[in-house]
Amino acid sequence: MDESTRQRITDILNGNKVVLFMKGTRHFPQCGFSGAVVQVLNANKATYETVNVLADPTIREGIKEFASWPTIPQLYIGGEFVGGADIVRELHSKGELAALIEKASAAVSS
Repeated sequence: MDESTRQRITDILNGNKVVLFMKGTRHFPQCGFSGAVVQVLNANKATYETVNVLADPTIREGIKEFASWPTIPQLYIGGEFVGGADIVRELHSKGELAALIEKASAAVSS
């Protein structure tokens, strides 16, 4: 990944406490896994930004290298990679995702 792509991703993460790199948009997911993560975030009443990787092939490939994670969607909270759809659903089912979102939101207020 080139430095400008790395910087673009870093800027997105620094500018938003919760970011979902996904296929499609929150209103029109274009992949079942992306749609599942959107549903989980909405169920947690999270304030989050989405990045449609289908609209930007450079980000689509770059984010995989950035996190050393080969698939999309990818969820970041507080600038840290959380995981893909299966991990997000598991954290949600255990009640741990809400705590991560709350902690990141509280960091904004502090």
